[in-house]
Amino acid sequence: MSDPDLELDSRPVIYQRIAETPGVHFRALLDDLEYAQGTLQYQLRWLADEGLIDVSDDGKYTRYYPAAEFDEGDRAVMNALRREYSRRILAHLLTDGPLSTTELSDRLEKAQSTVSWHLSKLAEADLVTKERDGRSVVYEVNDPDRVTYLYTVHQRSFTDKVVDRILGLWDGY
Repeated sequence: MSDPDLELDSRPVIYQRIAETPGVHFRALLDDLEYAQGTLQYQLRWLADEGLIDVSDDGKYTRYYPAAEFDEGDRAVMNALRREYSRRILAHLLTDGPLSTTELSDRLEKAQSTVSWHLSKLAEADLVTKERDGRSVVYEVNDPDRVTYLYTVHQRSFTDKVVDRILGLWDGY
């Protein structure tokens, strides 16, 4: 950001938080930064209008990214990684996939309906493919290198010890 962009103290603080936690949603920013809701909305709109941040809607949350650092595919991956169970599903698929809904449900200790919902969101975002295998459907990650890279680079912002253990904290990146 150039000097005129730093007129208000809140702008660089908000931008820095977005840069540190790409894909952060509004409520998390509101909780973390303790600005008034209207102030945060105004500054986010200003940062977006100035082209300093990108805005992405993942169907449930509006998420914010530093501009030009994430393409649409990266934002789709990061949106999924920001959802706890989608992140865990991706971790299992990356390490042991392809897996069925039943296998994932057992591993996550969640109802099959919950796992199915997350898998459908991952499929809608084109992050996983599904293929019928007899009576079950198995899922596989479309671009494992991209998912692995983005998780590894931004893992500190996820703070998910379970996924860290599953993925073994890959050192390749």
